[in-house]
Amino acid sequence: EGQQGPQRASWLSLIFQGSKFMGIGFIIMGLSVVSIALIVEHFMTVKRDVLVPPELVAHLEQLLEEGDFENAKTLCESQPNFLTNVILAGLVKLEQERPFEEVEAAMQEAGDQEAVKLHQKISYLSLLGQVSPMLGLFGTVAGMIAAFAEIARSTTSPEPRKLAYGIMTALVTTFLGLFVAIPSITAFFFFRNRVIRIIMEVGTIAEELMDRFRPQEETTI
Repeated sequence: EGQQGPQRASWLSLIFQGSKFMGIGFIIMGLSVVSIALIVEHFMTVKRDVLVPPELVAHLEQLLEEGDFENAKTLCESQPNFLTNVILAGLVKLEQERPFEEVEAAMQEAGDQEAVKLHQKISYLSLLGQVSPMLGLFGTVAGMIAAFAEIARSTTSPEPRKLAYGIMTALVTTFLGLFVAIPSITAFFFFRNRVIRIIMEVGTIAEELMDRFRPQEETTI
């Protein structure tokens, strides 16, 4: 137990020393903070209860069943989210008494736009997952170049211990880059799968809500 403190201190010191080279390690640490913030934010916002609130669906269904387009539009405008933006696009066409094909097309376009927004939102985690190891590798290569350049300038044979320490310090940035990249990429794929499920659910719910306005001759075919 008495040796754990010094070992931990030397490990933290090694990370600090490796991070100082060109500041790359500190940049990666900053990216780790951004990654954590994005993951927490996505856990809070990229979920069904936020993008498709059950109570909102029930309220919309009641208004649409009554044919109360005006209040349905007001509700959608007051609570903008994935579902309401899709429904609002369809309601605008219905109020204009456009063919149901145009209603569906407007809803499809709005749904595509919302889907793109969601995919763009979570894509920053993928970017962090790809950039962080590249920065780490850059720091490692630059650090090793500097270490070997110092050896080349030296007039005496380098001590193996010092050479090993220099290389080990240079490898710290690669470690930090992977430390950020692995959870970022994992979280990205987790949220991507969640987004795909939500998009499918929104499409199904929107179709069920608006299908009541489909002309009878279309529903019987």
